[in-house]
Amino acid sequence: MPPQLCEFHLPLSPEELLKSGGVNQYVVQEVLSVKQLPSQLRVFQVAFRTQGPLAVLDHFDTLYSILYHFRSIDPDLKEDVLEFLMKVVSRHSQDLPAVLDDTTLSVSDRSAHLNALKMNCYSLIRLVESFESTTSKTSLMGQDHGGKGKKSRTKAQGFDWEEARQPVLQLLTQLLQLDICRLWNHSVVEEEFVSLLTGCCYRLLENPSISHQKNRPTREAITHLLGVALTRYNHMLSATLKIIQMLQHFEHLVSVLVAAVSLWSTEYGMKSIVGEIVREIGQKCPQELSRDASGAKGYAAFLTELAEQIPTIMMSSMSVLLDHLDGENYMMRNAVLAAMTEMVLQVLNGDQLEEAARGTRDQFLDTLQTHGHDINSFVRSRVLQLFTRIVQQKALPLTRFQAVVTLAVGRLADKSVLVSKNAIQLLATFLANNPYTCKLSDTDLSRPLQKETQKLQEMRAKHRAAAPSVVPDLEEEWEAMLPEVQSTLQQLLKVPEGDEKKGENLGDKETAEEVAKRIQQLLVKASYKHAITLTQEATCRFQEEAPFNHMNQEESEETRILGLLRSIFKGPAVSSQDKNLQVSPDKTASREAIPEDKHEMAENNSDKEELVKQEMLVQYLQDAYNFSLQVTEAIGIISKMMYENTTSVVQEVIEFFVTVHQFGVPQALLGVRRMLPLVWSKEPGVREAVLNAYRQLYLHPKGDSARAKAQTLIQNLSLLLVDASVGTIQCLEEILCEFVQKGELKPAVTQLLWERITEKVSCSPLERCSSVMLLGMMAKGKPEIVGSNLDTLVSVALEEKEEQDYRLAQQICQAIANISGNQKPGQGKSHPPFRLPQDHRLFERLQEMVIKGFVHPDPLWIPFKEAAVTLIYQLAEGPEVICARILQGCGKQTLERIQDPSTTEESTKTAPTLPTFLLMNLLSLAGDVALQQLVHLEQAVSSELRRRRVLREEQEEAKTKGQKEKNTSNETTMEEELGLVGASADDTEAELIRSICEMELLDGKQALSVFVPLLLKVCNNPGLYSDPALSTAASLALGKFCMISATFCDSQLRLLFTMLEKSSLPIVRSNLMVAIGDLAIRFPNLVEPWTPNLYARLRDPASQVRKTAGLVMTHLILKDMVRVKGQVSEMAVLLIDPEPEVAALAKNFFNELAGKGNVVYNLLPDIISRLSDPENGVEEEPFHTIMRQLLSYITKDKQTESLVEKLCQRFRTARTERQHRDLAYCLSLLPLTERGLRKMQDNFECFGDKLSDETIFSAFLAAVSKLRRWAKPEGKALVDEFEQKLRSCHTRGLDATQEPETDQGAAQPSKPTARGPSSDTSLRQGLPSTASDNDFVTPPPRGTSRQRPNTRKQVSRKTTIVFSSDESSDEECLAEMTEDDETPKKTTPIRRASTRSQKALRRLPPIPVV
Repeated sequence: MPPQLCEFHLPLSPEELLKSGGVNQYVVQEVLSVKQLPSQLRVFQVAFRTQGPLAVLDHFDTLYSILYHFRSIDPDLKEDVLEFLMKVVSRHSQDLPAVLDDTTLSVSDRSAHLNALKMNCYSLIRLVESFESTTSKTSLMGQDHGGKGKKSRTKAQGFDWEEARQPVLQLLTQLLQLDICRLWNHSVVEEEFVSLLTGCCYRLLENPSISHQKNRPTREAITHLLGVALTRYNHMLSATLKIIQMLQHFEHLVSVLVAAVSLWSTEYGMKSIVGEIVREIGQKCPQELSRDASGAKGYAAFLTELAEQIPTIMMSSMSVLLDHLDGENYMMRNAVLAAMTEMVLQVLNGDQLEEAARGTRDQFLDTLQTHGHDINSFVRSRVLQLFTRIVQQKALPLTRFQAVVTLAVGRLADKSVLVSKNAIQLLATFLANNPYTCKLSDTDLSRPLQKETQKLQEMRAKHRAAAPSVVPDLEEEWEAMLPEVQSTLQQLLKVPEGDEKKGENLGDKETAEEVAKRIQQLLVKASYKHAITLTQEATCRFQEEAPFNHMNQEESEETRILGLLRSIFKGPAVSSQDKNLQVSPDKTASREAIPEDKHEMAENNSDKEELVKQEMLVQYLQDAYNFSLQVTEAIGIISKMMYENTTSVVQEVIEFFVTVHQFGVPQALLGVRRMLPLVWSKEPGVREAVLNAYRQLYLHPKGDSARAKAQTLIQNLSLLLVDASVGTIQCLEEILCEFVQKGELKPAVTQLLWERITEKVSCSPLERCSSVMLLGMMAKGKPEIVGSNLDTLVSVALEEKEEQDYRLAQQICQAIANISGNQKPGQGKSHPPFRLPQDHRLFERLQEMVIKGFVHPDPLWIPFKEAAVTLIYQLAEGPEVICARILQGCGKQTLERIQDPSTTEESTKTAPTLPTFLLMNLLSLAGDVALQQLVHLEQAVSSELRRRRVLREEQEEAKTKGQKEKNTSNETTMEEELGLVGASADDTEAELIRSICEMELLDGKQALSVFVPLLLKVCNNPGLYSDPALSTAASLALGKFCMISATFCDSQLRLLFTMLEKSSLPIVRSNLMVAIGDLAIRFPNLVEPWTPNLYARLRDPASQVRKTAGLVMTHLILKDMVRVKGQVSEMAVLLIDPEPEVAALAKNFFNELAGKGNVVYNLLPDIISRLSDPENGVEEEPFHTIMRQLLSYITKDKQTESLVEKLCQRFRTARTERQHRDLAYCLSLLPLTERGLRKMQDNFECFGDKLSDETIFSAFLAAVSKLRRWAKPEGKALVDEFEQKLRSCHTRGLDATQEPETDQGAAQPSKPTARGPSSDTSLRQGLPSTASDNDFVTPPPRGTSRQRPNTRKQVSRKTTIVFSSDESSDEECLAEMTEDDETPKKTTPIRRASTRSQKALRRLPPIPVV
């Protein structure tokens, strides 16, 4: 049969065209070889020129053969075929309009054109798909070998398929726009033909590169082709299913499909496809989406982006998505919530919304608020982000401000860092977009609120007095409730009389008046059903009594009851005999309400308007005040988050406080100060955030001129210095130093500071002092700020006055010290360090001020003197000479005061006296000079010796350089090879400095040695020298003198520790703790035997001393200057300290200690033993608190398993029920694993007999239940078996389950009891008091001196129970840290025997002196 008479069927696969089909079905006769293709293609081209598009009917086999051999044929032939087919299809599309309009067209000609159309389109589309497939594979291979090679090869061939796709798609779109449906019978295009064209589009979309920007024309062409198919060829159902399928499998298509659907719904008018797609997604099973993560991700992204593009069209389909809000997949919940937000922002925004739209908006916002408490943190975080957008675009109704702010404040404490971060962002957005005021001070807002509230009350009272009658109000209420009363009455009247009507029962003794009151109360409470039934009963009983006797029987029952209810509700104010009452109640009420005078009515209206305005004003002020209170509450929570470990959260906190400060919230200054220490953060992002915050807050003040801005800047910075600590000042100094170095502080600031210092501008003494401080901070970044005007500063600020301002003088000394603060001694080899001569005016003035102020009891003289001595040693040549003169002058004045007779008129026989403050000043001055002399020797002198040596060696090396070049021998000494030549010289210089400190500084010939006997006399006689200030100064001076010499320190350590323990002054104990901490770093071998006495201060009754002791021990332990022993349990007790600062300090210590390997794990058994000790332990509740913190550091499975075994075995040696409960509680806190459960099961006999105790049994159940949540199916069987065993022992005891194990267990306790007496005796001998030592016999403090309720038990005389650790297994050894020898193998009492400590000391490696 000729091809023209056959019917071409579109095949599902190319192979179907080779098989013989049905009657008149076209079949490919021959597949040509590759060699025949070029010639046959030319024949086809010739035929096309004569026959037109119908030529394909005779040459389709050629096209099929080209597609069949596509991979093998020449690329040029492929391009020619593509170009030729496009010409054929284009020609056919041009001819078809005339053909379709031809009314004389025969059936055979129409069939020929239809077959030609199918063949041409099929060939072109399959050719396009072949090109696409080949290009995709080539691009994948090109990615492996580099993309540049692929691109160059493509351009070299002169053909770019990505550019050729668009014309093909546009040609097919043009073809589809024709009325080709008339070629088919019944004018219905077969579905296979539409699927052929659209399927090509979908296959092109599957290429990941389609989403690239360069392929945008191709995407648009595909979109338009599919749009035509949707509008003209009924492709909606297929397109919907295909889009759903592609969203599930191709993540890159989300944005592409969103753009396509938006275009179809707007330009093509296919809004229904949006509803179909959304409905398909909404009908997806939430359980299936929870398992299909990729599909859910695609759907969620599609819904979110689609809502952004066409929210109005999508809003009508939102109801089908609501089921996903209760589904398990959080991404779908986020998508639905995001879609609601877009609709609130773009559609449901504004004040002119209709009632239905307002209701929809409120429902969406309610849903958002509800999911602010979602179980998934990503959903909670997303809700806060969405609310942030809503607030930014001012789309949140004012009525919801308080609720959303409350939600944000509540989310600040969320366990998820991401949620907390977004909550901070939301609150900052609320502040920036608040509708109330730019200054949110609750103090400032409370005053106008009280004033306006009082005014409102007065206006309401005046309005009530002027109100004509209350009847209109009752009338309005009745009209409001009438529809509901009427509907309830109609329902009751429909009930048959035989049916029982439940309602109010009428009392036997009730009167008509009482019943009327009951009916009135029921109406007020909106109990309409009960009121009606009661009225019906009352009309039957009280037919002759008012108000039930005025009933018109001619009216219907409904009208009669409504009228009666109305008269009862309004009461006796309205005449019940008015016949027109139930007919026209509105007219009656209105007649009564109309005033006689129109002028009076106008006044009433104006008063009413004023009242409404006042109510709105009060409501506005109340909302603003409530908002400020919530912001204040948020500040307190957010300020605690400033030192989180997450950098992004810290940055958000800093940005929040910047925003709060700009809105004038008073508490913001606390947060601004609190962020200062973060300038030392190791995280660059945090440090930069702090610097940027201070730039925004202080470097850009408001002002008309540069001077006004400088004045505001200085004023704001001075506020930060008010009551600032030393740490705060140092942080601010670092920030100002950074600004000065980058040139961000204008010269006007420096100029104004100098004017205030030199008193050219009038200012208070405190302002002058703060100006000096700021100038000194700036000098640290740029020393010439002070250095160039040093003489001016000395002559003006340090001038002699009648009343010397020592605070100002102290700040001047510190400012001048910053001149050389950045120049490290010995930094330059050729330039000596910056020093001023001894006769400089600065040192003369300082010497005069120190000596003259010495005899005046001014408390500010001591810090000034310390700053002056420090400055002298830092800048003066030969500072020891100047300080010796100062000491000599002060000592001379002291002797003169002693030799003077007494000022009182007493007998001359009275011993000479000396004012206490003079002795205090003298000892304090001597201590400062001693410490600064040591620092001067070890830093300045040592560095200068090193600098001179290096300079001398360089000069010698330059002289002998020629000789060394001539000597070509390669011989070198061993010291040169090892690089020890410079090291040995450094050791020589260090030894020289050490010998000077040891032999000379405190020698009898030196000035400092004169003060030693006086110092020791004051410290050794606290009863004679009992003044607190004198004791404080003497103890500090003694600590500074001990820093000089190891010999002197060793001889005075007993005195230091005696004062540390026995001094009645907390400030003395606190200062000595710091001093001994410094000694422990300088002379570690000397202080090490006294370590227990340092730990003892952690139990000091004064919180100040405990805090200082905690700080000192934290530094010493973390720097490995003190060996971590079991006494670290004293630090653990601080976790429950009543002072929050001390507890926070202890928590920080264990956080840092946990980062040093397995230290906490190794210490835990001993800590548990000590804390649960019946004599020296803590109470049960505090024990639980401590263990919750410490066991949270156990995260490794090996550590958990080892601890499980150790704690189980400790049940055997524990002797009290309290210890059993403590061990069980610790086991319940461990993150148990299956291997840990097996360890517990292996040691079941250790604790099986203790399970009868309900607390112990509950603890084991809690441990097992935690494991059950995460256990695998095979592990759950083990958990069930163990739990059954626990319950069995709990109910029946161990004897009923395993008799053999019980026998063994019964024999176990006899062993420790046999050796109990001997161990008890050894314990009593090895348990001296906390202050006892072989070399220190100071008695311990009394037990009554420490009053800390609910923490430690009172010491009893019972025998101390020692928990002996079981031997470690091989698995436990894997979890031990390298310093395993530090952890005792056996648990010991709080104090070891002194002989043990001496043996341990001998084993210690020598520690070099710093």
